[in-house]
Amino acid sequence: MGSASDFPALEEAFKFLRENKIEFEVNALSAHRTADLVADLAKKAHTRGVKVFIAAAGGAAHLPGVVAAFTPLPVIGVPIKSSNSIDGWDSILSILQMPAGVPVATVALNGAKNAAILAAQIIGTGEPEVQQQIVKFKDDMAKKVAAVNENIKEKSFCYEK
Repeated sequence: MGSASDFPALEEAFKFLRENKIEFEVNALSAHRTADLVADLAKKAHTRGVKVFIAAAGGAAHLPGVVAAFTPLPVIGVPIKSSNSIDGWDSILSILQMPAGVPVATVALNGAKNAAILAAQIIGTGEPEVQQQIVKFKDDMAKKVAAVNENIKEKSFCYEK
């Protein structure tokens, strides 16, 4: 994350990864104030077994792009609506508008949980047990929707003459 103030926006991602027993680490590194540390982390991550980055940042939100510039790994950007943000649009556009050759997958504003799900799906392409967890997660979501639909039917919201 670009700063410690981004932590609350990422908690759902941390929760999802923990629940699915997917190892992760958290760092607060600024693309602007700690550029050398960001570059060093990004360059070496694949040698440590890291599979994917989730990079969250608000305001100018350069962190995902800087990480992507230095790593061969997939990078998922999470735009954060921060205190210095223009309703989050500056963050969204900073992450979306990457130049050719430096891709960053981008999720919704403050969409950290979707970033974690996408990261798990990426990891799951090479780890069958993670893929099974994602299959179960999606099946559980479908069951919840079906249960809600049944509950609605039971309440009979139909117009009767």
